[in-house]
Amino acid sequence: MRKVIFGGANSLDNYFARSDESVDWIRWDDEVAALIAENWKSFDTMLMGRKTYEFALKSGRSGSWGLKTYVFSRTLQADPNADVEIISDNAVAFVRDLKTQEGKDICLMGGGELAKCFFDADLIDEIGFNIHPVLLGSGIPLFHAINRQIDLELLECRPFKNGCVLVKYRVHH
Repeated sequence: MRKVIFGGANSLDNYFARSDESVDWIRWDDEVAALIAENWKSFDTMLMGRKTYEFALKSGRSGSWGLKTYVFSRTLQADPNADVEIISDNAVAFVRDLKTQEGKDICLMGGGELAKCFFDADLIDEIGFNIHPVLLGSGIPLFHAINRQIDLELLECRPFKNGCVLVKYRVHH
């Protein structure tokens, strides 16, 4: 069965972005770029919520990022990009079915609200984040209140020269 992996970059106090959606605090370098390129090979599908998708479009990142991309939204219309499909109802049932289909792993990009929905439905199998050495104090949260405790098993913890730390965990179901 395919795994759903929730990941991205976050501040040490668990924000994806500042309240104004800026991500000027993210430290990109060759070491992080190489990690992303390597990890990207394990995915053929990306999931994201409307807000993450709209942020990506505003940031000039249009298209599917080379993966079959599903955007969950009740308000967006169909995307002209053939690799981007808008899913407007029952995200849980859709992802539950998607996990049983043939393919590589599934990346849940950003979307703390969407992740909450999938955590509550026990659909997320792993978590992987590049934690940046900054405390934003406020912003767009990585995690939203979930309906239960979720135990994790550490798979990897790797420091980078730029001060970031990659952490990967398996979710215990």
